Amino acid sequence: MTALEALSATQLNALRKINSPTIANAIEMFEIRPRNTGSLGPEVRCLFPGLGTMVGYAFTAVISADLPAKGHSVTQRSDYWAATSRVTPPRVAVVQDLDNPPCRGSFWGEVNSNIHRALGFVGTVTNGSARDLEEMEKLGFFTFARSPSVSHAYVHLVDFGGPVRVGGEVVNPGDLLHGDRHGVVIIPGEIAPGVADAAAEVDAAEREVIRYCQSEDFNVAGLKNAYDNLQARFLQIIERRKPAGR
Repeated sequence: MTALEALSATQLNALRKINSPTIANAIEMFEIRPRNTGSLGPEVRCLFPGLGTMVGYAFTAVISADLPAKGHSVTQRSDYWAATSRVTPPRVAVVQDLDNPPCRGSFWGEVNSNIHRALGFVGTVTNGSARDLEEMEKLGFFTFARSPSVSHAYVHLVDFGGPVRVGGEVVNPGDLLHGDRHGVVIIPGEIAPGVADAAAEVDAAEREVIRYCQSEDFNVAGLKNAYDNLQARFLQIIERRKPAGR
C-alpha cells in the first residue's frame, strides 16, 4: 500500500470515534457490495471490548499448530517480520488458522503481541486463539479471536502476504479494518475517505426517529411518518454517496 492510498491521521481518528455497526450502515450508503458481506462472522469475537475501537490495515498470515512443521515448509518469522513494512501503519495482523478444528495452539500471547506492537501493529484478527490475555489487554493490543487457549502447541507460520479467509470473509493485504465490541468490518478502500462523513449523515437521520420514540407525543401514526422520513433520507444519502455508474 502506498502513502497515496492510505488515509490521513485525521481520517483514521474520525473512524475510531464511530462504532462498527454505524460504519457498516455507512458502507451500505455507497451500494458498493451486498449488505450480507464485508463483516466477519461471530466466530471472530472481541476479547477486549474495553479497549474501544481498532482501525488499521491488514497484514495477512496463515498458521498451523496441530502437527510439527516439516523443515522445508517452515516460513521463517524473520522473513515475516521484515515483510510487514509492505503495509502502511497502523497495521492489523489477520491470521488464518488452518487447523480443523482451529485453536489447537495459539500464535498469540504476551511475547508475540509485544513483537507486533514494536512492528507497528495495533492488534490482530484471527479465527484461531490467543493466550496471556491479561498481558495482551494491558498492552492495549486489540484481539479478535475465536477463543482463549492455553498452549502454543506446534504453532508455526505456513505463509504470509496473501489473501486469507477469516470469519467467513476473504481479507487481502492492505484492507482497512474497523473493529470494536460488536466485531470487525472491512471498509472498501475506494470509499474509505467518505465513510466517516456518511456515518454522520446516517446517525443524524436515525436520531430523528429515536427522538420521536422518546417524546411524549409518540403514537403509531407518528412513528410511521418518522420511519418513512428515515427511509427517504437514506435514499437521498445513497444517491449522493454511491459511485458514479452504479
